[in-house]
Amino acid sequence: MKTWHEMRRFPLAVQLLLVNQLGVNIGFYLLIPYLATHLGQNLGMSAAVVGVVLGVRNLSQQGLFIIGGSAADRLGARGVIIAGCALRTVGFALFALGDGLPVLLAASVLSGLAGALFNPAVRAYVAQEAGERKAEAFALFNVFATTGALIGPLLGSALLLVDFRTSALTAAGIFAVLTVAQALVLPARKVEPTGTGVLGDWREVLGNRAFLAFALAMIGMFTLENQLYLLLPDGAREATGWDGAAGIVFLVGTVANLALQLRITRSLKSQGSRGGWIAVGVAVMGLAFLPPALVAGTASAGWLDAIPVLLGALLLYLGVMVASPFVMELIPRFGRPELTGTYFGIFYVVSGIAAALGNAVVGWAMDAGESGGRAWLPWVCCALFGLASAGGVAWLQRRGALPASPAAAAPLRDEERSNA
Repeated sequence: MKTWHEMRRFPLAVQLLLVNQLGVNIGFYLLIPYLATHLGQNLGMSAAVVGVVLGVRNLSQQGLFIIGGSAADRLGARGVIIAGCALRTVGFALFALGDGLPVLLAASVLSGLAGALFNPAVRAYVAQEAGERKAEAFALFNVFATTGALIGPLLGSALLLVDFRTSALTAAGIFAVLTVAQALVLPARKVEPTGTGVLGDWREVLGNRAFLAFALAMIGMFTLENQLYLLLPDGAREATGWDGAAGIVFLVGTVANLALQLRITRSLKSQGSRGGWIAVGVAVMGLAFLPPALVAGTASAGWLDAIPVLLGALLLYLGVMVASPFVMELIPRFGRPELTGTYFGIFYVVSGIAAALGNAVVGWAMDAGESGGRAWLPWVCCALFGLASAGGVAWLQRRGALPASPAAAAPLRDEERSNA
């Protein structure tokens, strides 16, 4: 109830975008986790072709975030959000209706482009509408996103009992509803000119060395977040011998997120610096991989061996809860408000590419650990990633390279102080 009460304190546009993120994650995770199985088993495609289809979707999204960010700054975030949701509606419908490779590639491109459009645009819109309460807004954003990421796979697995097309059309229907809701409710905002061309905007952001250093320092955060879908579920399955144990990892995170996210953000925002708390959060994310490392490769004792893995998952979610809202709050403060979308777009391009490389390293460590009898290797590798990133953020904070915290720039209003 406290989450809904806090949500109602924001403008209607922010409330819609929070519900929008819930729907986006439900629709996405309802379909994407099962897409590879559909392509391989139902359509009989080779592993190489399946990899191409999935890779095209990922490349279309990661590589084009900068386009979505620039479009939000120049055309207005509202239109870009609506266009992104509409494109994903079409892309997911094509997954349901098309069996040929050209159609599936088109679906991958459209669904990836959709994410590249609305992800930075949504964050830019929330940052602009939330004012000085960005941290709380992004904390709620995290709550709704995490909840959607739990509901989506559960709903998807139920719909797959019918068939994949039913699942894909349901996901497309969710995005269609979101598109209509955004068109009806989201108010248009005046777009302030940036004063330069698109290339000039990009040069300005890419020339901000402090911002680029911060984006690179976030390699650990994004790499470790991705292990919620790779290493931790694998560890839970290995510990228990039960495929469904992966779902317990997400359940632990969702319950913790609903119970603690707002409390953590509101209690920390008035104490210390944003950069300091980001460093602490990423360090906790790194340390989360040490408990599972202690039981990695041991003979399965059922749920007893799963306890360190679930403890690691809980610590990882706690670290994300500490760091993520302040990361999202800090990004727009590196530059001019007119370039908020561009900063978000380039941040996701840089961190996405870096995290992909980080995931490749983790994958290599998993293979090397399995073949060499060192099952602890990928877990220790992740811990080092987190601690190195935390050290990078702390170093930037000590050098004064990060924007000043809002609490340091202006005192809290009475209403904010009473709720802190």
